[in-house]
Amino acid sequence: MLYPLKTNYCMQFKKTTLSWLIFIIPVLSFAQSTNLPQGAKENWLIDRIDIKLMNDSLLGFTSTKPYLRKTIVEGIQRYSVDSMRNAGDKLYALFTPTDLYNMNDVLMNSSEWVSGDLSSFQSKKSVLKTFYKTKTDFYQVNQKDFFLAINPVIQQSQSASSGDPGGHVFMNSKGATFRGLIAKKIGFDLYATDNQERPPYFVQQWEKKFTAVPGAGFYKPFHNTGYDYFDARGSIHVNATKYINVQFGYDKNFIGDGYRSLFLSDFANSYLFLKLNTHIWKINYQNLFMELSSGANNNSNSLVPKKYASMHHLSLQATKWLNIGFFEAVIFGRSNHYEFSYLNPIIFLQSAEQNNGSPDNSNAGFDFKMNIAHTLQLYGQVMLDEFVLKEVKAGNGWWGNKQGIQAGFKYIDAFKIKNFDLQGEINFVRPFTYSHFDSVANYSHYNQPLAHPLGANFTEAIGIIRYQPAPKWNVQAKLIVYRQGLDTANTDYGSNIFIPYTHRASDYGYKTGNGVKGTCANASLWVGYEVLENLYIDASIMYRKLSVPTAVQLANKTTLFSIGLRLNMFRREYDY
Repeated sequence: MLYPLKTNYCMQFKKTTLSWLIFIIPVLSFAQSTNLPQGAKENWLIDRIDIKLMNDSLLGFTSTKPYLRKTIVEGIQRYSVDSMRNAGDKLYALFTPTDLYNMNDVLMNSSEWVSGDLSSFQSKKSVLKTFYKTKTDFYQVNQKDFFLAINPVIQQSQSASSGDPGGHVFMNSKGATFRGLIAKKIGFDLYATDNQERPPYFVQQWEKKFTAVPGAGFYKPFHNTGYDYFDARGSIHVNATKYINVQFGYDKNFIGDGYRSLFLSDFANSYLFLKLNTHIWKINYQNLFMELSSGANNNSNSLVPKKYASMHHLSLQATKWLNIGFFEAVIFGRSNHYEFSYLNPIIFLQSAEQNNGSPDNSNAGFDFKMNIAHTLQLYGQVMLDEFVLKEVKAGNGWWGNKQGIQAGFKYIDAFKIKNFDLQGEINFVRPFTYSHFDSVANYSHYNQPLAHPLGANFTEAIGIIRYQPAPKWNVQAKLIVYRQGLDTANTDYGSNIFIPYTHRASDYGYKTGNGVKGTCANASLWVGYEVLENLYIDASIMYRKLSVPTAVQLANKTTLFSIGLRLNMFRREYDY
């Protein structure tokens, strides 16, 4: 069965006078959207569409996430069943029946931007004639100048574990999320959950080492080996012009096309940020100004020290099949105030950093994405923390050769099996990358890495199989293998980004993997069934084995069998 999509996708923009508040936040005049949430189920479909169409602008020529709902809906509505048939059988044949089901599902979950008849999104029977009038939302208002969607958020999972001395593993989350639009000019969203979690023992060890729960902020002990924390995120979205989108909020961002990112990932806790995204012609340019924490709250009534970051990412659709991007960032501490020279939205932050005396942690990078033959995507990133060509060519293992490389591929409908997709990725980060000469300006937030969760001094390989045999069934198998050179109590080998690089033992002789040899394999299998819209029953198994010398006290083997219920929430994963 094919699921028809609506065909009219045009949006009208109205021009009015702009006024400015403070320095950048405008009063809006153009249609505005909210973002898809972290871990949204729509993300993999968006990748599939991008690969199948090769030269399409569905993603706005960008590798930055999260995606705007408005952009994705408008892109998908261009490829309705009717319009694809009119374009010819070749385009229509690119999409499977499950793709069409998923495309319709995207529209249903972002119905505020869908043009045309919305009757197919309505529930056959509401609750008390008030709740679940639509299939997606507990409570929805969709009037001419006002849209509001409110939903509960739940995740309950229980795990049977073996080889894990950290106690019974569980996740208990409950909360709410809502998003809205006012006259389609001001968008807002909120996500808030109360969480009680006892993660696997290796995560508990990570918390003890860094005094932080991965992905969370302030937390309290729960039943000795568990954690109790509140996760609240929210943003307001406005448009300065037709081409410039502004978001001010407290949330997470991601830059890249891979499973990991060497630029900015969503591993760390949420943070306060102002984001300007400019999309015009074949160019997408993003400015990100962030307030970060240089430490973590240790349950004391004291202010957590602040630090700040500015990041720029410029992407260009160079050809019909090739997208290239340029990235730069600077992280700095200034006694709880911002460095105004880094507010310049024009690229080349390193010039400003040098003019300030080079006291800060500046980074630069390059990324690319190539779509080939409607089935294959190649992608990669190059991260440069420091780079001196003479030292790289010498091959003497200079400590300041601080670089990272990512290379990966996505192969969709692999071996002509519909909705059977493969992804492979390699990440390589040299010692001391992301660290700095002080403990403030390292590439971190709330004692958590801003980029790769392993920090530095590692080589990692990732393999992922995703399969959707039927619209409501999802299967994912994942294998992560890495080798990392670990530090000892007396010697810094460059794996811990929180240790100032001035603590190094020497200037030369550093190779990736130097130090205490640690190798790890993390394999998992997940099966999910969508009982009702956005309500999943999850079953998974994870096996993790870490091999290190006995002198380093770390968890060796962990096996988890988990089952859970999840509503309007991403899965909590322990994939490091």
